[in-house]
Amino acid sequence: MPSATDIRLILSTAGTREEAERIARALVEEGLAACVNLVPGLTSVYRWQGAIETANEILLIIKTTVSQVERVEALLRTLHSYEVPEFLVLHPESVSQPYLTWLLSSVR
Repeated sequence: MPSATDIRLILSTAGTREEAERIARALVEEGLAACVNLVPGLTSVYRWQGAIETANEILLIIKTTVSQVERVEALLRTLHSYEVPEFLVLHPESVSQPYLTWLLSSVR
């Protein structure tokens, strides 16, 4: 029986809404993600090349399966403008069965 161990949430960020939407659409169209949430209004403070930087970004929350994580990362790297795009994979502890069924049926 499918369970939460079959899915992953991936966090990434993009510098513009247009880039975030382009990445999200490609992931869903390719069947690599069931859904990508775009969360605007994010301010990131980070160290880059020895300096403290601040940037306005869009957070992408990517819902996918364990089997597609590597392909999601490859496509993200291809489409992303950042030299080092954020790619954090989270392991959900639990998920409702109806949502899990939909997610698994939406990812190739």
